[in-house]
Amino acid sequence: MAIAGKVYRFGDDVDTDQIVPGRYLELVEPADIARHVMEGADPTFVRRFVRGSVIVAGRNFGCGSSREHAPIGLKAAGVSCVVAESFARIFYRNAINVGLPLVLCDGISGAAAEGDAIEVDLAAGIVRLADRDTALAGEKLSPRVIELLDCGGLVNYVRERLKAGTRIK
Repeated sequence: MAIAGKVYRFGDDVDTDQIVPGRYLELVEPADIARHVMEGADPTFVRRFVRGSVIVAGRNFGCGSSREHAPIGLKAAGVSCVVAESFARIFYRNAINVGLPLVLCDGISGAAAEGDAIEVDLAAGIVRLADRDTALAGEKLSPRVIELLDCGGLVNYVRERLKAGTRIK
Protein backbone atom coordinates (compact mmCIF):
# COMPACT_ATOMS: atom_id res chain seq x y z
CA MET A 1 0.00 0.00 0.00
CA ALA A 2 1.64 3.24 -1.16
CA ILE A 3 0.52 6.80 -0.57
CA ALA A 4 1.75 9.78 -2.58
CA GLY A 5 1.11 13.46 -2.05
CA LYS A 6 2.45 16.84 -1.06
CA VAL A 7 4.16 17.54 2.29
CA TYR A 8 2.58 19.84 4.87
CA ARG A 9 5.24 20.22 7.55
CA PHE A 10 4.90 20.77 11.30
CA GLY A 11 7.39 20.69 14.17
CA ASP A 12 7.65 18.86 17.48
CA ASP A 13 4.96 18.46 20.14
CA VAL A 14 1.90 19.17 17.99
CA ASP A 15 -0.82 18.43 20.50
CA THR A 16 -4.42 17.40 19.95
CA ASP A 17 -5.61 20.90 20.87
CA GLN A 18 -3.59 22.27 17.94
CA ILE A 19 -4.96 19.55 15.65
CA VAL A 20 -8.59 20.21 16.69
CA PRO A 21 -9.00 23.01 19.24
CA GLY A 22 -11.13 22.19 22.26
CA ARG A 23 -13.83 24.70 21.33
CA TYR A 24 -14.83 22.31 18.51
CA LEU A 25 -15.26 19.20 20.64
CA GLU A 26 -19.03 19.61 20.52
CA LEU A 27 -18.89 18.75 16.80
CA VAL A 28 -19.64 15.12 16.01
CA GLU A 29 -19.76 14.91 12.21
CA PRO A 30 -16.33 14.21 10.68
CA ALA A 31 -16.90 16.79 7.90
CA ASP A 32 -17.62 19.48 10.50
CA ILE A 33 -14.52 18.58 12.50
CA ALA A 34 -12.42 18.60 9.30
CA ARG A 35 -13.20 22.28 8.72
CA HIS A 36 -11.12 23.12 11.81
CA VAL A 37 -8.26 20.62 11.56
CA MET A 38 -4.78 21.98 12.38
CA GLU A 39 -6.37 25.34 13.19
CA GLY A 40 -4.42 25.65 16.44
CA ALA A 41 -1.09 25.12 14.68
CA ASP A 42 -1.80 26.88 11.37
CA PRO A 43 -5.09 28.77 10.88
CA THR A 44 -4.55 28.73 7.08
CA PHE A 45 -4.10 24.95 6.85
CA VAL A 46 -7.62 23.99 5.76
CA ARG A 47 -7.68 26.65 3.02
CA ARG A 48 -4.27 25.60 1.67
CA PHE A 49 -4.48 21.85 2.09
CA VAL A 50 -4.75 19.60 -0.96
CA ARG A 51 -6.75 16.43 -0.18
CA GLY A 52 -4.65 13.29 -0.32
CA SER A 53 -1.53 15.03 0.93
CA VAL A 54 0.70 14.00 3.83
CA ILE A 55 1.53 15.70 7.12
CA VAL A 56 5.18 15.44 8.14
CA ALA A 57 6.11 16.31 11.71
CA GLY A 58 8.81 16.01 14.31
CA ARG A 59 8.59 14.29 17.68
CA ASN A 60 5.52 13.62 19.80
CA PHE A 61 2.81 14.34 17.23
CA GLY A 62 -0.66 14.04 18.78
CA CYS A 63 0.39 14.58 22.38
CA GLY A 64 -2.06 16.00 24.89
CA SER A 65 -5.53 14.67 25.44
CA SER A 66 -6.82 11.38 24.11
CA ARG A 67 -9.56 12.99 22.02
CA GLU A 68 -10.53 11.04 18.93
CA HIS A 69 -11.52 14.28 17.20
CA ALA A 70 -7.88 14.78 16.15
CA PRO A 71 -7.42 11.69 13.94
CA ILE A 72 -11.06 11.77 12.83
CA GLY A 73 -10.66 15.38 11.69
CA LEU A 74 -7.37 14.69 9.89
CA LYS A 75 -8.84 11.75 8.02
CA ALA A 76 -12.05 13.61 7.13
CA ALA A 77 -10.00 16.57 5.86
CA GLY A 78 -8.30 14.22 3.41
CA VAL A 79 -4.94 13.73 5.11
CA SER A 80 -3.77 10.46 3.56
CA CYS A 81 -0.97 9.78 6.07
CA VAL A 82 1.04 11.35 8.88
CA VAL A 83 4.78 10.68 8.95
CA ALA A 84 6.59 11.76 12.11
CA GLU A 85 9.64 11.10 14.25
CA SER A 86 7.33 9.87 17.03
CA PHE A 87 3.67 9.86 18.03
CA ALA A 88 1.85 10.07 21.34
CA ARG A 89 0.77 6.52 22.18
CA ILE A 90 -2.97 7.14 22.49
CA PHE A 91 -3.08 9.28 19.34
CA TYR A 92 -1.30 6.51 17.43
CA ARG A 93 -3.86 3.91 18.49
CA ASN A 94 -6.82 6.22 17.85
CA ALA A 95 -5.51 7.03 14.36
CA ILE A 96 -5.15 3.37 13.38
CA ASN A 97 -8.60 2.64 14.86
CA VAL A 98 -10.21 5.30 12.64
CA GLY A 99 -8.21 4.24 9.57
CA LEU A 100 -5.62 7.04 9.40
CA PRO A 101 -2.17 5.67 8.44
CA LEU A 102 0.77 6.79 10.57
CA VAL A 103 4.44 6.04 9.89
CA LEU A 104 7.33 6.48 12.30
CA CYS A 105 10.40 7.73 10.45
CA ASP A 106 13.61 8.95 12.08
CA GLY A 107 15.06 11.98 10.33
CA ILE A 108 11.91 12.91 8.39
CA SER A 109 11.49 16.31 10.04
CA GLY A 110 14.95 17.40 8.89
CA ALA A 111 14.68 15.84 5.45
CA ALA A 112 11.27 17.04 4.22
CA ALA A 113 10.25 20.59 3.39
CA GLU A 114 6.81 22.11 2.96
CA GLY A 115 5.51 21.31 -0.52
CA ASP A 116 7.88 18.42 -1.26
CA ALA A 117 6.50 15.47 -3.19
CA ILE A 118 6.38 12.44 -0.88
CA GLU A 119 5.63 8.76 -1.32
CA VAL A 120 5.07 6.45 1.63
CA ASP A 121 5.13 2.67 1.26
CA LEU A 122 3.30 1.47 4.36
CA ALA A 123 4.21 -2.22 4.03
CA ALA A 124 7.90 -1.59 3.32
CA GLY A 125 8.22 1.40 5.64
CA ILE A 126 10.01 3.42 2.96
CA VAL A 127 9.48 7.18 2.75
CA ARG A 128 10.64 8.78 -0.50
CA LEU A 129 11.09 12.49 -1.05
CA ALA A 130 11.16 12.79 -4.85
CA ASP A 131 12.20 16.47 -4.91
CA ARG A 132 15.26 15.64 -2.84
CA ASP A 133 16.04 12.23 -4.35
CA THR A 134 15.98 10.84 -0.81
CA ALA A 135 14.61 7.64 0.69
CA LEU A 136 14.32 7.09 4.42
CA ALA A 137 13.65 3.88 6.28
CA GLY A 138 10.54 4.22 8.38
CA GLU A 139 8.75 1.65 10.49
CA LYS A 140 6.93 -1.02 8.49
CA LEU A 141 3.29 -1.40 9.38
CA SER A 142 2.27 -4.92 10.29
CA PRO A 143 -0.05 -6.87 7.98
CA ARG A 144 -2.75 -6.63 10.68
CA VAL A 145 -2.52 -2.83 10.83
CA ILE A 146 -2.58 -2.62 7.03
CA GLU A 147 -5.68 -4.83 7.03
CA LEU A 148 -7.37 -2.46 9.52
CA LEU A 149 -6.41 0.55 7.40
CA ASP A 150 -7.66 -1.14 4.22
CA CYS A 151 -11.03 -1.64 5.92
CA GLY A 152 -11.17 2.03 6.95
CA GLY A 153 -10.49 1.38 10.63
CA LEU A 154 -11.40 -0.96 13.45
CA VAL A 155 -15.19 -0.50 13.37
CA ASN A 156 -15.36 -1.24 9.63
CA TYR A 157 -13.00 -4.22 10.10
CA VAL A 158 -15.34 -5.73 12.72
CA ARG A 159 -18.45 -4.97 10.63
CA GLU A 160 -16.94 -6.69 7.59
CA ARG A 161 -15.98 -9.75 9.62
CA LEU A 162 -19.38 -10.04 11.26
CA LYS A 163 -21.19 -9.60 7.94
CA ALA A 164 -19.05 -12.30 6.32
CA GLY A 165 -19.33 -14.60 9.34
CA THR A 166 -15.54 -14.56 9.61
CA ARG A 167 -13.72 -14.97 12.88
CA ILE A 168 -12.39 -11.69 14.32
CA LYS A 169 -8.70 -12.04 15.03
